[in-house]
Amino acid sequence: MSHVLWKALRAHSSARQLPPAATCLRPVSTQPEEFRPVTEPRLPLHTSSHDLPVSPALDTFMRAAWADTPLPAGDRVPAHDLTPARRARVAARFPGERLVIPAGALAVRSNDTDHRFRPHTGYAWLTGLTGEDQAGHVLVLEPDGDARHEAVLYLRPRSSRSGGEFYRDRRYGEFWVGRRPGLAEAAGLTGIRCEHLDAWEKLMTGAQPPTRVVAGVDPAVDAWLADARRFPAPRPAPAGLGTVLSELRLVKDPWEQRELQRAVDATTAGFEDVVRSLPQALVHPRGERVVEGVFGLRARLDGNGPGYATIAAAGAHACVLHWTRNDGPLERGQLMLLDAGVETDSLYTADLTRTLPLSGTFTPLQRTAYDLVLAAQDAGIAALRPGARFRDFHRAAMRVIADGLHDWGVLPMPADEALAPENGFHRRYTLCSSGHMLGMDVHDCAQARAGAYLDGVLEPGQVLTVEPGLYLQPDDETLPRELRGIGIRIEDDLVITADGARLMSSALPRTPDGIEAWMAGLLES
Repeated sequence: MSHVLWKALRAHSSARQLPPAATCLRPVSTQPEEFRPVTEPRLPLHTSSHDLPVSPALDTFMRAAWADTPLPAGDRVPAHDLTPARRARVAARFPGERLVIPAGALAVRSNDTDHRFRPHTGYAWLTGLTGEDQAGHVLVLEPDGDARHEAVLYLRPRSSRSGGEFYRDRRYGEFWVGRRPGLAEAAGLTGIRCEHLDAWEKLMTGAQPPTRVVAGVDPAVDAWLADARRFPAPRPAPAGLGTVLSELRLVKDPWEQRELQRAVDATTAGFEDVVRSLPQALVHPRGERVVEGVFGLRARLDGNGPGYATIAAAGAHACVLHWTRNDGPLERGQLMLLDAGVETDSLYTADLTRTLPLSGTFTPLQRTAYDLVLAAQDAGIAALRPGARFRDFHRAAMRVIADGLHDWGVLPMPADEALAPENGFHRRYTLCSSGHMLGMDVHDCAQARAGAYLDGVLEPGQVLTVEPGLYLQPDDETLPRELRGIGIRIEDDLVITADGARLMSSALPRTPDGIEAWMAGLLES
């Protein structure tokens, strides 16, 4: 070691009141025992071809003299008090069986760069853990022999300073991606017994109980469980684990409803931000991207980010149901369809759509088309109540759309004939369903059986969207030329109550007059 470096190390050590430099260079650690495994973890080290080489001397120096940095005592995940009952409800459906719910795996975006990680919804709902640091973790509900289960969380704890992961591993090292909880800290956060991810290999050896897994979430977990000969077959069941997780989430408890309201309120603020940004967006060659970026900023400031890819569709782009390229300009005189939602840090998302006149005022033709969609949405909302069939609100909205299209002369046959199952001619102009369940997923509870969801009845506490639309394609020769290229959708979020439904997004105007006044006020402020 050079004389200069030696002096620098001694000065640094003295200033920090650490042991002399010679002592610091030994592989000592001030970390608590839970952060110092007896042997180096067998988990692989994720490095890149362009990483700088690490000398033995640097490695020794990097591992030395780190202060403890415990998480604040008493920290709990926000859903801490709710998750035990959730886990018990799931386990009760599968007595005597091991249930495996992975958080999911990181996915490569390009070379050694990963996409942002979001844990699987079932895992997040059962643990309360919603952060990007959950990649590779696995929740196991282990049968204890008497129809009960113990929850065990297999995770990668924080990077030990006695090993090299904390500064060398690009995917999981603390210096690269930030601090993770240790095993004891994770147990305190969740109320779940926590084991090192290395223990998963031991769990999968020896005698095994019947095991169910949420498959297709983590390839490593799927690989462990691929050899069916190692595991007794689970008993026949009317629904699989993924289906049960979806169906148990259909009704939202009061805490979940409050989280969804927070998401709706933040989304409303994001729509206001967008309107204020329109002067800038209108002069940019990619004005749709301006809109997307402005909303995305709000989503990241007030939550985890957008709950899904924002649709900022101006002009005929609004006729593309899932337009997410958002690379077009905005032009005065056009309509812009904005479909966007903020996802909270707890992973509950809003899903709202408004179709806005970029000039600030609807033309007579635009207002006529908008009024038809609004009338359809009003009819759909009026059909929401406990005991109603889930599909009733869609049928009510489509009746209005079909009548309107017939009145315009677009549909040459009466609404009854157009709506008949053997025809469905109205769908040329309004292709998709008029709503869906909403929660931690934007299209929530999608694995639920039809009898519990699509063909089921509504219950208090369910949250859903009502979103009829008209998509009049620019090249559709069945349409008058003046209607071609108009796309309109109006989408709101509602919670089923004891006697009807509450409009969660009432702060966002829906009527043409209300939208024009709202836009004018925001652009003047």
